[in-house]
Amino acid sequence: MSDAAEIKQAAEWIAKADGMLITAGAGMGVDSGLPDFRGPEGFWRAYPALRHHGYSFEAMANPEGFVRHPRLAWGFYGHRLALYRATQPHDGFRLLLQWSSRMKHGAFVFTSNVDGQFQRAGFSHERIVECHGAIDFMQCVDACTSDIWPASGFVPIVDANRCELINAMPLCPHCGRLARPNILMFGDWNWIDAQTERQERRLANWLPKVERLVVVELGAGRALPTVRRFSERHGPRVVRINPREHGIAPNVGVGIAGGAVASLTRIHEMLHR
Repeated sequence: MSDAAEIKQAAEWIAKADGMLITAGAGMGVDSGLPDFRGPEGFWRAYPALRHHGYSFEAMANPEGFVRHPRLAWGFYGHRLALYRATQPHDGFRLLLQWSSRMKHGAFVFTSNVDGQFQRAGFSHERIVECHGAIDFMQCVDACTSDIWPASGFVPIVDANRCELINAMPLCPHCGRLARPNILMFGDWNWIDAQTERQERRLANWLPKVERLVVVELGAGRALPTVRRFSERHGPRVVRINPREHGIAPNVGVGIAGGAVASLTRIHEMLHR
């Protein structure tokens, strides 16, 4: 199938759908200027101070970091929190909102991203599953209770040259020990998943109502295939958008080689021919 044919097929599925499942990985944020940490070099370009320490993304995205070097761990996550708060969601979010607003059952989002960009773009928090948690919420580093709380009161100040938090570290309101983001990390046994479980229940209640589902997958790579596998389970009308890893079985969907904004814009133009 040619590229033009894939765009046309995607537009036809979207035009006929009565509900849209939007699935998104780290590549979704690239057009907004967010790093996707693709490989160690990409990670170190975003955080050059961590190259000096020799820390990889896997080493930083690890609960052990909050025990061994908490100011460095909060420097990394504090910088990300400030970056996500300051980032304007790209135009692709608007197009997805516009398409889904015309569908009987609207849209539901399933994302491995922790950046809160879908909420900032105007999607209802009641229609989003954050399968790896969210940086906008905190929990106790020891999970002393199952509570999580908004990070809105925490304004991180980070020394970029050292990637270390300068101001006071956030603490658990229950036990007074260190708090951490409510994000699923590598080797993480203390992540509190109650909010994600509630989100997944809402999605499970929504899906059976949709008769003509279209799945639009954006920026989900093979390295952590959670989102790709989730999309494929909900075929056969999956639109996979990815600059490098757009391959998909023909009986599951179509693949479009490109970034989020460019590809969604091409589909939008086809919808309005």
